[in-house]
Amino acid sequence: MTAEQIIAALKTLVDDGKVLTDPADLDTFGKDWTKIYPPKPLAIVFPKTTEQVQALVRFANEHHVALVPSGGRTGLSAGAVAANGEVVVAFDYMNRILDFSASDRTVVCQAGVITEQLQNFAEDNGLYYPVDFASAGSSQLGGNLSTNAGGIKVIRYGMSRDWVVGLKVVTGRGDILELNKALAKNNTGYDLRHLFIGAEGTLGFITEATMKLSRKPDNLTVLVLGLNDITNTMDVLQAFQKQIDLTAYEFFSHQAMQHVLAHGAVQAPFETEAPYYALLEFEAVSEQVMEEALALFEQCVESEWVLDGVISQSETQAQNLWQLRERISESIAPRTPYKNDISVVVSKVPPFLREIDAVVTEHYPDFEIIWFGHIGDGNLHLNILKPESMAKEDFFEKCKQVNKWVFEIVERYQGSVSAEHGVGLTKKDYLHYTRSADEIAYMRAIKQVFDPNRVINPGKIFD
Repeated sequence: MTAEQIIAALKTLVDDGKVLTDPADLDTFGKDWTKIYPPKPLAIVFPKTTEQVQALVRFANEHHVALVPSGGRTGLSAGAVAANGEVVVAFDYMNRILDFSASDRTVVCQAGVITEQLQNFAEDNGLYYPVDFASAGSSQLGGNLSTNAGGIKVIRYGMSRDWVVGLKVVTGRGDILELNKALAKNNTGYDLRHLFIGAEGTLGFITEATMKLSRKPDNLTVLVLGLNDITNTMDVLQAFQKQIDLTAYEFFSHQAMQHVLAHGAVQAPFETEAPYYALLEFEAVSEQVMEEALALFEQCVESEWVLDGVISQSETQAQNLWQLRERISESIAPRTPYKNDISVVVSKVPPFLREIDAVVTEHYPDFEIIWFGHIGDGNLHLNILKPESMAKEDFFEKCKQVNKWVFEIVERYQGSVSAEHGVGLTKKDYLHYTRSADEIAYMRAIKQVFDPNRVINPGKIFD
């Protein structure tokens, strides 16, 4: 089929006006937050039902048309980039909350439901959806599940997959599967739901998800500490976890905070400067918990792990302190950062970070290095900032050269080259640093079962 024939056929499969070919739309919906691969889709299609998604997939199989899923387009691995004339399937109009059970604490959502929309729905019903990150206002649930998004609450609440009790999917073959049906117990063979979570849309499309909700946390309180040394992150974490259940434990470097402060609207937490900072969040459910937290803070200062600190006295102050961490990405975005999202087990973080920082600094002495991340679960974000005078293409090429050394360290520490951002296009050449040859072979075999004609997000994770 010609391009014109494909576009004409697509218009018969979805509602009127839900196929776009304008160059501005192709650019907007053909990419995610990565800036490495220019988008070049054939068309953008907006289904409104699972059955329309099924019709699109069956058409794609019949005519060998490649489809790329598009959610909130906040991904950082080019998993939703359409760079080779694919048809983008965008879920913006599949954005309804379909059902809610107060007794089961479950909610059925279409794939295009915004993360913040689900969080607000839970709050309106006296409950809580704990998966949270800076892009909550624009990221979509289907995309979150397809990358098994983590975010800032993993230390207490786990990853996205831990909150999924049911999925409705359209496989790459065009079959509709309803997986697990919201059951808490269902020991009847393979749990296919977990294959689709984290698969980056390469096995098929998630169209609905049944999500668990939790009780609302009580009096969330934030403590920001200036650390004397990176190793003190683990000292502080171990001290607090012995007595208090943390809901978050984040870290960021002084350079990262300087960018946030320069960006405006946020103030330094205290006058003392420190090389690294830790942000702790916990439920201050009683005066006793608050007293324990203050005593632990004093212990950390006496042990010379902590140089200074501040604890929130209100919900507003807690939110303001969170801005120190959550605004890092937007504050460095104008510098076109090259991002690495890596992880190891928590106990190995300090030496792991030191080794990688030394390698990057040695090879790129003129590049600014920004560290931050979810250190409480071993997830570090390495950001290398582009010099203003350097072309983007030259900068990315230089950054790729150091990947080999960085990922060799990751492999030696038995870590992951992509902790929560997925593989997509940007990390597929490095998959072997985390996955064995046998694992990759099994993954390819699974892909072949669900998408035998390779029409669903081809070229992502592996070729």
